[in-house]
Amino acid sequence: MALNPSFGGRESYTRTAITFHWLIALLIVCGFALGWVMTDIPGFTPTKLRYFSWHKWIGVTVFVLAVLRILWRAMYGAPPMPRRMPAWQRAAAHLTHLLLYVLMIVIPVSGYLYSSAANVPVVYLGLIPLPRLIAPDPHLKELLKSVHIVLNYALLVLVALHVAAALKHQWLDRDGLLSRMLPFIK
Repeated sequence: MALNPSFGGRESYTRTAITFHWLIALLIVCGFALGWVMTDIPGFTPTKLRYFSWHKWIGVTVFVLAVLRILWRAMYGAPPMPRRMPAWQRAAAHLTHLLLYVLMIVIPVSGYLYSSAANVPVVYLGLIPLPRLIAPDPHLKELLKSVHIVLNYALLVLVALHVAAALKHQWLDRDGLLSRMLPFIK
């Protein structure tokens, strides 16, 4: 790990932060893909119901990991942005990260509430029944379904911006920013 005296000697993220980042990213990609596929299956087939369960399990897992990731970041912080990075890019990066964290919490909550409003239980990993937080409500169900979908597309846009910015820093700026999250890249 490279040393940087301006931030507790760290220039890259901790191994724990890196693990949280990539595990959550993988789960989000899987959850989004599963959500896309399952909603295109007509009727209520066993496959569709199984995909809905897996999608919910992914959402609960992302929520728990995101909470842990936020706690980790609160305790250990993040390495500083490169000093030569323009202030507007630093501000955009901070805002994007904040919105990503918010969406990692709010999207699973919206899906969980949607399930409750639809009167469909969430049984984590098929073993742990989670309590319903709201009563079944067909009008609220439709609203929460729409909210869940819109938030997922917002996440898709933010992730695309995040990836594009990381690649820009790696290939155009060549400032080593990507190596903070992928230490094997130089």
